[in-house]
Amino acid sequence: MDGRKKLDLLAVSSVPLVMTLGNSMLIPVLPQIAKKLNISAFQVSLIITVYSIVAIVLIPIAGYLSDRYGRKMIMVPCLIIAGLGGAVCGWASLTLDDPFLFIIIGRILQGVGSAGAFPVVIPLVGDMFKDDDEVTAGLGMTETANTAGKVLSPIIGATLASFIWYLPFWFIPFFSLISVILVFFLVKVPKKKKENKQTFKEFTISIKVVFKNNGKWLFAVFMVGCIIMFVLFGILFYLSDMLETRYEINGIQKGLVLAIPLLALSLSSFVAGKKIGESKSVMKAVTVVGMGLVTISFIALRVQHSLYYLIAFLVITGIGIGMTLPSLDAIITEGIKKEQRGTITSIYSSMRFIGVALGPPIYSYIMPKNEHLVYYFSGGISLLAVVIVLLFIRPKKDPQKESKSNRMPKLA
Repeated sequence: MDGRKKLDLLAVSSVPLVMTLGNSMLIPVLPQIAKKLNISAFQVSLIITVYSIVAIVLIPIAGYLSDRYGRKMIMVPCLIIAGLGGAVCGWASLTLDDPFLFIIIGRILQGVGSAGAFPVVIPLVGDMFKDDDEVTAGLGMTETANTAGKVLSPIIGATLASFIWYLPFWFIPFFSLISVILVFFLVKVPKKKKENKQTFKEFTISIKVVFKNNGKWLFAVFMVGCIIMFVLFGILFYLSDMLETRYEINGIQKGLVLAIPLLALSLSSFVAGKKIGESKSVMKAVTVVGMGLVTISFIALRVQHSLYYLIAFLVITGIGIGMTLPSLDAIITEGIKKEQRGTITSIYSSMRFIGVALGPPIYSYIMPKNEHLVYYFSGGISLLAVVIVLLFIRPKKDPQKESKSNRMPKLA
């Protein structure tokens, strides 16, 4: 990978980093927001959920538009919209006595922006490189940026909120502006040959063909991606509340504790992205092992869940999730033609956002009933992900190295 490409990739990686910061850094602040606004745990979880619901609806549309008009053309305006949403949240919190409604409106705007920025990263990386190993390594770097954002976000969010509770909202437009500048000036998208644009009807037919030929393994990847983000955001919501209510760990200290399993996730994601290469059998094996570790960690937590054990086993959870995410990204990007890649990866991103949307409110419902139920539920759904991968993702051995990204995967 030459220096120019590395610079491009660095700029592209700023997008998942910034989008993750804009969402995840609010997690450690949610209990504080609930107290300040005098709202319930379920209501405060909606600050995460509405953002994700909007993204779920709009991501496939953004994917289609990015296939038709170009990745960068969609990404830059959406980054600006995401920044504007953060500014609305900050303004409402600063000036209104009851800002909850306008915070939700601002988060909806952020969801609109995120829908056209974050998911377009995966197909853009696929467009930037011709060599399969470079595509996989590039996806590993972007997934690492995503998870690095998760590591930094609780620390940054808790630190900012320790000064003023709504300060994290104001940093969203600041971070978005940095990403806009980097993407606009540094990312050079490969020029495509001039060709007739697909009509929407032709495009729809081509997507139907993709699902007809590859539906079984695609739906499996979609489901596992959804489960991963559901468990991740649900357990982070649980841990944030647990640290504050049971262990009286607040502020920056809480942010640092939340960052520990996320750091493990980030490092694991980076290593996996470097090592999995282009073999779909390896990608499947890494996914099974990763989700197996997540399952085991929750079984162990059911037996012993004091603070130190809780953090230690959640580190194992982070390692497992970190191994799995770049493998799933690579399976899709390596297996779908460039013409449909934007839309297919966008649908995949929508499924991940469904997990993000459902995690906090469902865990907020489970938590008061029985703490052990959190571990049973998390372990059970993680085991379901393992079963889905084993049953529905079945790579066949290739006689030779597969051709580049335009070849469809030999999967059941």
